[in-house]
Formats: sequence, structure tokens, C-alpha cells
Amino acid sequence: MWRVTRIIAGAAGRVALAVPKAGTRPTSDRVREALFSTLEARDALRGARVLDLYAGSGALGLEAASRGAASVVLVEKNPAAARVAKTNAGLVARAFGRSDAPQIALRTTPVRSYFGSAAGPFDLVFSDPPYELGESDVAADLAALAPLLAPGALVVVERSARSPEPAWPAGLVPERVKGYGETALWFAVHD
Repeated sequence: MWRVTRIIAGAAGRVALAVPKAGTRPTSDRVREALFSTLEARDALRGARVLDLYAGSGALGLEAASRGAASVVLVEKNPAAARVAKTNAGLVARAFGRSDAPQIALRTTPVRSYFGSAAGPFDLVFSDPPYELGESDVAADLAALAPLLAPGALVVVERSARSPEPAWPAGLVPERVKGYGETALWFAVHD
């Protein structure tokens, strides 16, 4: 592990996060900063129940925790990446001290397997699958996720800017896409 990213703002602002040496593609600080500015502008973080799929280092979910989410579940199947996410979760939790710390849980399992035991509802979901994951797999993930969403929940899917729009299942209404170089963030709301 080496330190290359950080929590941008909130209670754990400036905490350095470890990133796995291989097997993940961390969301850049620039993209995270833009994403979380958007989320704060729509008051989507305070008290939110957050799900971070394909969590890698956990940076997205842990940024949400730092900025006021009530709970965060990090889902990562790669054991090495999950160990890094667990370490990072501990660093963020310690930044809160004893008061107001959000509940942070780690599930070391494939995303599709996690859906079988997941206890929603979730208010905010980050899905940052590997870019090489096929569109049909992304669509299957979104279909399995939909029943776990609270009314009005926001889903953010990070993909390559060259990827097509995700195939949204019934109940998820696409809202917008924002491009950042090679990265695209797709936003949808649960109706």
C-alpha cells in the first residue's frame, strides 16, 4: 500500500488514505471533489445510508462518512483491497473521536452475492465497477440494487467516458451525466 489520496472535507478532512497497489482504479481527487460538491448542493449526505459498491480503497463511501452520512457499507470482493478499505475505515472513524462517528461496515464479497443478504434501504449508492465489467453485468447489478433503495435515493455510476449510458431498471430514473476527462458519472434517482 502507499498513500496517494485523501479525504477532501468533513470531520476526517485531510486524512490520507491508502490505495491498493493493484486491481483497483481509484476515483481521482478532482472527480471526487466535483461529485461531493454536487451531493452537498442537493443535501444528499447528511444522515444518509450509503452503499459503496466495488469500493476498492473505500474513498467514496468514506468521503460520504466524513461529510455527514449516518452509515456506510463498503462492498469489495478483492481481499487485498478489502484490507486496505478496512484500514482506511478505521482512520476515518478515529477522526471522529467518540462522538458522532458514522457506522461503517465492510463486506468482503462480490457485489451480486452481497445483494442476497443486503439490508437496505439505502439513500445514496456509489457504483464504481471495473471499466472492463460488461454493460450487461452493470445492468444486472442495477436491477438487483433497485429493491434496496429508499424512495428518492440517488445512484451514481462511475464508468469510462467511452461507455454507453447504463441500462437503468424500472424505478431508476436517469437524471444527468457529468464527464471528467476519461471518467463519466451517471446519476439516477429512485422514484
